[in-house]
Amino acid sequence: MTIKIGHVLNTDHSWNTCLLGLAEDVKNATEGRVLIQVYPSSQLGNEKDLIEGLTLQTVDGGLIGGGSFQSIEPKLGIEALPYAWPTHEAAYRALDGELGDRLLKLLADKGVVGLSWWENGFRHLTNSKKPIVVPADLQGMKIRVTPDKMRLDTFETLGASPMPINFGELYTALQQGVVDGQENPFAIIYSSAFYEVQKYLSLSGHIWGSALLCVNPSVWAKLSPQDQATVRELAAKWRDEQRRQTIAQEEEFLAKLKEKGMEINEVDKGAFQAAVQEVWGRYEDVFGADLLDLVRKYGH
Repeated sequence: MTIKIGHVLNTDHSWNTCLLGLAEDVKNATEGRVLIQVYPSSQLGNEKDLIEGLTLQTVDGGLIGGGSFQSIEPKLGIEALPYAWPTHEAAYRALDGELGDRLLKLLADKGVVGLSWWENGFRHLTNSKKPIVVPADLQGMKIRVTPDKMRLDTFETLGASPMPINFGELYTALQQGVVDGQENPFAIIYSSAFYEVQKYLSLSGHIWGSALLCVNPSVWAKLSPQDQATVRELAAKWRDEQRRQTIAQEEEFLAKLKEKGMEINEVDKGAFQAAVQEVWGRYEDVFGADLLDLVRKYGH
C-alpha cells in the first residue's frame, strides 16, 4: 500500500525531513506493507488543490497548513486568530487536546482523516520599507497574506493593504515591488531567500499556524487496524520531533537572517493585540462561542 503525501514547502524544511523520517519508520514497522512517498514543493498542487483532492479522493494525503482547511470548513480558521497563542506549548496543548479533537471531527465529516497536528510556527512580518513597531507603521503598506478571509481582515484592520498572492509567485512579487512585504515563519523566510528582497524583519509573532498530517478515508480504510495504529503512533512521534525542530530552528534561522543583513526589531505586541480584538468579535459567529472559549481556555 503506497500513500503519496504532498506538501508545499521546500525539501530542506522540517516538514519534509520529518515526513521522510516518518516514511522510513512506517516502512520498517509495517515490514513494507505501508509505504509513504513524499512530494514536496507543491508537486501535487497547492494547499487548495491538495484539500480538494483529499475530498474527491484523488489525493492520498498531505501535510497542510491548518488554516487552509477553511475552504471546506470555516471553523478550521480558529487557530489562526491573531494573538491567540502566547507560546508554542499553549497551541500544542489545545490541538493535542479538546480543541484539536473537535476540529478533527469537523474534518472527518468533510472526508479528511487527520493523523497528527504538526506546526508551521509563529509568523512574523518582513518588508522592504521600514521597521514595523506599532500598527500605524503598516498604514497603506502592501502585504502579501495567505488567501483566507480572516488573514485579509486582520491586516485590513491593522491598516495595511493585504494582497493574496500564491506562495510560488511571492519571491518575484517582492522582488518586483508588487507587494512591499509578507508574513511567514523564520524557516520559510530563510528557506525561500526572502532576505534577498526584504530588508526589515519585525518580530510580530502575530499568528501561530498548525499543519495537519492527513489522508483521505478510502486510503485509510485499506490499512489493517494494526497498521492504522502503527501509523498513528509514528505520526505522533514525528509530530513531536517536527515541533522540537521548529522551536530549535527559530533561534538558528533568526541568527542566519541577521547574518544575511536583515534589520530585526521588536514590535509593541500590546498595541497589536488591542488592534485585533475587533477581528475576534467579527468572527464569533463563524467559530461559535464554544470553540472560542476553548481557544481562550488554552491560550491563557
